[in-house]
Parts: sequence; C-alpha cells; structure tokens
Amino acid sequence: MVAARITVNGKETPISPAPPHTTVLDFLRERGLTGTKEGCAEGECGACSVLVARPGVNKPTDWVAVNACLVPVAALDGQEVVTSEGLAAADASGTPAVLHPVQEEMAVRGGSQCGYCTPGFVCSMASEYYRPDRCAHAGRADGSEHGPNGFDLHALSGNLCRCTGYRPIRDAAFAVGLPAEDDPLARRREQSPPEPVATRYTQDDSSFLRPGTLADALRLLRERPEAVVVAGSTDWGVEVNIRSRRAGCVVAVDRLPELRELRVGSDHIEIGAAQTLTEIERRLDGSVPLLAELFPQFASRLIRNSATLGGNLGTGSPIGDSPPVLLALEASLVLADADGEREVPLRDYFTGYRQSVRRPGELIRAVRVPLPLSPVAAFHKIAKRRFDDISSVAVAFALDIEDGTVRKARIGLGGVAATPIRALATEAALEGRPWTARTAEAAARVLRTEGTPMDDHRASAGYRSAMLGQSLMKLYARTTEAVSS
Repeated sequence: MVAARITVNGKETPISPAPPHTTVLDFLRERGLTGTKEGCAEGECGACSVLVARPGVNKPTDWVAVNACLVPVAALDGQEVVTSEGLAAADASGTPAVLHPVQEEMAVRGGSQCGYCTPGFVCSMASEYYRPDRCAHAGRADGSEHGPNGFDLHALSGNLCRCTGYRPIRDAAFAVGLPAEDDPLARRREQSPPEPVATRYTQDDSSFLRPGTLADALRLLRERPEAVVVAGSTDWGVEVNIRSRRAGCVVAVDRLPELRELRVGSDHIEIGAAQTLTEIERRLDGSVPLLAELFPQFASRLIRNSATLGGNLGTGSPIGDSPPVLLALEASLVLADADGEREVPLRDYFTGYRQSVRRPGELIRAVRVPLPLSPVAAFHKIAKRRFDDISSVAVAFALDIEDGTVRKARIGLGGVAATPIRALATEAALEGRPWTARTAEAAARVLRTEGTPMDDHRASAGYRSAMLGQSLMKLYARTTEAVSS
C-alpha cells in the first residue's frame, strides 16, 4: 500500500510520522503554515478553516472550506488542500507576491484588526468566491445576507471575529468580483478532484483505516467491532480535542461511493448517509421543503461542509437537528452489515439516550424519505443564537390539510426527551379536525405535555414546554397568513 500523503498548496508531503489522531490543523502548523489558527478546537470559530478539493455539484471540483481542527490529517490521504498562505500568487522564489482578490478586499476595507481570525475568514470567503453557481446570482441582491455579487453570507456563519466587527468583513465579501479566467484555483474546478484512496495508516499501535468499498468496510467492522466510525468527524473531532479521546482503530466511511448516492424514485428519495449536508442541500435544491428549512439552521456552513446525516443519526443525540425533521418526514434508515441490509423506520430506531437498534458492525447506508411529501411543513429551532448553536427545542411539522381539514399530521421533537420523539398525542389531536384556531389551540395544549423536558443550562423545562405549544401556534399563524394573502 502506498504511504499516506497529502498535497498542501501544490506540494505533496508524507503524513508520517504524525499519530493517526493528529488533526489537519496541528499537521499544518507543525510544518510552518501558521496562518491556520486554533481558536476553539471544536468547530465553532472558523479560525482554522482551509480549502479541500471535493467532488463538485455543478463542476467536477468544488473548493470546500472545512474546519481543520476537526479533521484527522489521515482522512485527507491522497487529497488536495489549500491554506490561506496558498491563495496568494507566488513569485519565482515561492514568496507570495500578489494578494488573492479575497485577501485584497479584506485589507482595503478594514476587515482585519488583530488578524487572528482573518485567515479563516479568508478561506471561507474563498470557498464562496469559487462557488460555481455564485455567478448565476451575481447582480441580484437578496436582503442583507446576499450581495449584489451573489455572495451568500451564510458562507461565513461558522467564522467568529471578536474585535474587527462584521460590517467591514461583509463589505469585503460583497465587493469581490468573479474569478479571472487565468485564476489557477478557478481553472482547477474543471478537473476532477483526487480519487479517494484506500488508507491503512498505523503509528504507535493506533490505526486510521479507509476501506475502498462498502463490503470491505463491513468486513472490517465485523473484525473490529470496537472501531470508531467517522465520516465528517465533526463529532469525533471534538471528542479528540476537548476530551482527549483516542481510539485504537478509526474507520472512515465518508468517501465510500455506496454511501454517497442520491436517488429520487417514484415513491421515495434515498439519501446516502455519507453525503455532506451541503451536498444534499445543493442537490435537492429545495425539492424537500422541510430539509430546506433545516439546513440553514444546522450549525454553520463550515460544519455542513463536513457533517453527514449518517453521523448526526449515528450519535443518537436527543438534540441533533436532523432527527425531528426526518421523523416528521416519516423517514426510514437502511442499515447494512456483512450479512445484508434491513430497513428500520426512524421512529423505531432510537431506544434510549444515545442508544439505537443499530447492531455492532452495522452502518447507516442511507436515509429514505417517502413520497409524496406533505404540503405544509415547518422546522422551528429554538436556540440562544440564530446560527451555529445547539437547540433548546427543535420541532418539525409535516401536515396534509385538505378542504380545511387536517388529514394527516406528523410532528418530530428534539430536546424534550432522552431520544428524539414523535408527538403522537398531538398528531391524534389534529387529525380529522378542522384547521382552525380552536383546533390549533387545543392541540398546542397537548403538545406542551409531550416528552419529558428537563431543566439545564440551555433552558428550563417550563420554557421548553411553552415553546412546544407556541411553535404550533406559529405554524397556524403562518398557514392562515398564507391563505389570506
């Protein structure tokens, strides 16, 4: 097997002798690329962001910004990375001589004071700068979050600045033009990204393994049931950094082709468990409205560029944002092991706090969403921050309303019990009844009693219950306003 290597700013370098748990951030800084900073070590500040060449949605390659503090460097074996130092054009000696357009705008518009966060902002801005379909939106400003150059400020939702203030950074983002024809990183998008390589990287009795196929992965997990399975590593990376967790064996499934398909059939949509949330969002392009409401509220763009539905469901967290939505969509999971596959409705998947019916050696291969979709849908995330925060309560609605009567209601809840749950009593209180204020108020009273909310540092049990009821009244107000308008 070829030794693990990574290409950084056009130069290939071996990963050895870095331990398998070494993050991309630490790997880069140890090699003098100190523009990449550690701010929080858990994916919330964006000071560490770098660009990775990934399979594109509209072109062969997309330059995707990711949190270098979370990704194990071994996960980028055979891959191509660009740091803030690699954006600027270099002279013959290799010294940056001409600022990148994003760097230039940040400088002239006062987008940096202490400069600590600046390289991360620059990499996130560069990812949006090179987004192919940004060109299609150029010239059409959309409120305060989309610029006349097509720049989507959500690209910076995972980057934190404590001293400059965001107005000059926003000004810089809205000032960048489109890439020049001779821009090497723009041209690079026309070529395919590096193919995923099978990786077997071992140092100091610890291993990072990337199987080449799903069958290989399932055989490996049967042999090593204690292995930690990672995709985007947005959860495991925090465990490594903050809690000093180490694993004797890590198995990466993020590039398995069998886990990266998206198929739309006559009766269901099948979403590969290892597709990133950004990929799903752009490929579905709003065709599943409830998911379209979820994505902008799920952490930040930096996290969504790595996080997967399989990972969010696999952790079994009661406050994950995707389970309430998928419960309302009546989704099921395709679980695979070395003996075959089985399909499990998501409502039957969770068995206890961070526990599920998934057996040792099983992977989530795909998520299936049945069709047709309910026409009335909404996702309400109650949190202390608008973006990049953990929810206190999450509520997802999917209703069929015909001739003024609720024919079907599906409601998923997060943050109010040891597991994500369906609000079965509230669904029963709605179905077969007229969609009126009286029905909504009665059902809201039922919804306030669903689950077993608790007091913690995010919210009190009373607040959570109140927000459940208020969420249904908000949905009713929105639907009646839509009809009256």
